[in-house]
Amino acid sequence: MRPSEPQAGVLLLALDRPKVHNALDLELVAALRKHISGAGPGTRAIVVCSQTSGRFCAGADLAVPDAERKAVSDELYALFEQMITAPVPIVAAIDGAAVGGGAQLALACDVRLGSERARFRFVGPAHGLSVGPWALPSTVGRHALELIFSQRFVEPEESVRIGLLDRVADAPLAEALAVARTVTGLDPDAVRRAKEHVVHGERLLERLARERTENGAVFTGEVPRR
Repeated sequence: MRPSEPQAGVLLLALDRPKVHNALDLELVAALRKHISGAGPGTRAIVVCSQTSGRFCAGADLAVPDAERKAVSDELYALFEQMITAPVPIVAAIDGAAVGGGAQLALACDVRLGSERARFRFVGPAHGLSVGPWALPSTVGRHALELIFSQRFVEPEESVRIGLLDRVADAPLAEALAVARTVTGLDPDAVRRAKEHVVHGERLLERLARERTENGAVFTGEVPRR
């Protein structure tokens, strides 16, 4: 994780595990949570991206032991709750594949801008998990089930059409920073209220809590995998 502030009021969080396509382990998730919770009152917007071009996030690191994967899953849901309840907008710059937990990381952001290399894939059921339904209905409606059942990659043009991406940009990071700079000129309380209205209106926290609990039961064996 490489945090930096490219300009006053904007916190930039760059994922930096290029050899594993920014797969999420406990250390990386903890760093994201730390920097988001530690953002001071001067932070008016947050941008999430990859330090390496052509990458976004491959999801939870499958190379770690099962016990740690359970911990990673639980911490990821805590991170997503933290992101959607943060009082400032979080903008994703996606230049590569967002898979599983990486797709959820993107969906937890308030604005998603992607390059022509941005792709989404929701792979939870292949591992006995339901991954993404907490956010997908609010984002893509009934398309959610086809994306989950097919396990396919969603390419940029379709991602924009159904709502996974807000738009495609030649330079998504530059565009994300431009959105963030615009936010710094807005009334911060009005921005906070607008975000709260959307989050509560879409029941995101309720659905997130249910998915977190049910996937946790899979890891503990309370719900068997087949």
